[in-house]
Amino acid sequence: MFDELSQRFEDAVKNLRGQGAISDSNIDGALKEVRRALLEADVSLPVVKEFVDEVRRKALGAEVVRGISPDQKFIQVVHEQLVETMGGENAPLAAGGTAGAPSVVLMAGLQGAGKTTATAKLGLHLKEQGRKALLVGADVYRPAAIEQLQTLGGQIGVEVFSLGTEAKPEAIAAAGIAKAKAEGFDTVLVDTAGRLQIDQSMMEEMVRIREACSPDEVLLVVDSMIGQEAAELTRAFHEQVGITGAVLTKLDGDSRGGAALSIRKVSGAPIKFIGTGEKVEALQPFHPERMASRILGMGDVLTLVEKATKEVELADVARMQEKLQQATFDFSDFVQQMRLIKRMGSLGGLMKLIPGMNKIDDGMLKQGEQQLKKIEAMISSMTEAERRDPDLLAASPSRRRRIAAGSGHGPADVDKVLQNFQQMRGFMQQMTRGGGMPGMPGLGGLPGMGGMPGMGGLPGMGGGRGAAAKPAKPVKAAKKRKGFGEL
Repeated sequence: MFDELSQRFEDAVKNLRGQGAISDSNIDGALKEVRRALLEADVSLPVVKEFVDEVRRKALGAEVVRGISPDQKFIQVVHEQLVETMGGENAPLAAGGTAGAPSVVLMAGLQGAGKTTATAKLGLHLKEQGRKALLVGADVYRPAAIEQLQTLGGQIGVEVFSLGTEAKPEAIAAAGIAKAKAEGFDTVLVDTAGRLQIDQSMMEEMVRIREACSPDEVLLVVDSMIGQEAAELTRAFHEQVGITGAVLTKLDGDSRGGAALSIRKVSGAPIKFIGTGEKVEALQPFHPERMASRILGMGDVLTLVEKATKEVELADVARMQEKLQQATFDFSDFVQQMRLIKRMGSLGGLMKLIPGMNKIDDGMLKQGEQQLKKIEAMISSMTEAERRDPDLLAASPSRRRRIAAGSGHGPADVDKVLQNFQQMRGFMQQMTRGGGMPGMPGLGGLPGMGGMPGMGGLPGMGGGRGAAAKPAKPVKAAKKRKGFGEL
């Protein structure tokens, strides 16, 4: 997500490095790269023009204070303009209603945008907030759409209501709201039908559904892959139906990110949520400032912390820190940390949230993920005693040979993992005693990540020599890449 856009923005700043001040003569090259970056990211042309004009005006009028170079000031201006373009601040969903008057959210969009899945994801999000949501299946046209919603609802434990495919969508929506009022639901999410393209009959049906249920929110579900078409889609729905916000889906795919920068400017309605994966848990509230930081390669620590907080118990943090301090962190703990990371998302996705780590090659990340699977297979071939006490393996070549045979790998592979594990354990003990451990299990031993227990020094994850040998290498590599990470 946004990798190419991030690189283009970094190229733009190169024109200003080494300059004494921002001027008409040296800003043109930077703005040309910014314009090209936005256009290649499929941002709507009018939005690009306004964005570049605003950056020029603000950058030329900005005072560069002592200690801040012109390229850093330019980055700050671009960051602020990105935030403003995407809405300024997070726009929360309308508050849940009372038992007598539930809040109604109407989900709209084209077919294939992920509307039904987004409806279920939003239902889970509300459930986790303590709200009682009812999903209403009003898509009577797409084959198995209602069944899909019912399946997803069963997975997340959220009730689904529908009258089948013979009833009119507006009647289904009205009946769903009546059920919600009668049974004490505070939020109703209505999944409507999409079309392969914008057409008048579709819009007329959406207007009828809206009149039937008087929604508090009309959320347009937009596939981020459609690029500049997002602007026209948003404009058409907003003019005829009236949207209050958007859900941007498939941001984990090969998305150029243009839709995120176009929607707010075109409709005036904010992006409220983004879909970051296929799993039903992969929905996040949209924060313009955090997204701007990701685009500029600054990472997104707040989202990373939120992910960790959601998965980690404080008691586990204390227990893990004690084990690290005493160097008793074992292979069972390692597997626990790996499973925790998997629940938080892909390794590549997590790395993109860490400042300075956005430049890690995708091939290296894939290699690292494959290596972790390989290591997990080796650990699965260990006895419980061997997992608890890695020293048993260090003292017994026959045990290591048995594990190698059981996991389908060579004895040298097992020797390497054991060596790196012991080095990493000593390294983490030094970090925790020195106060360097952030206290977040599952996010600590990979060099350059503030210490992610269980990941440092593993083959394919920062070099084969282990965390103890070269703990700072990825950090140094990141620091050499100046630019957006300096802000």
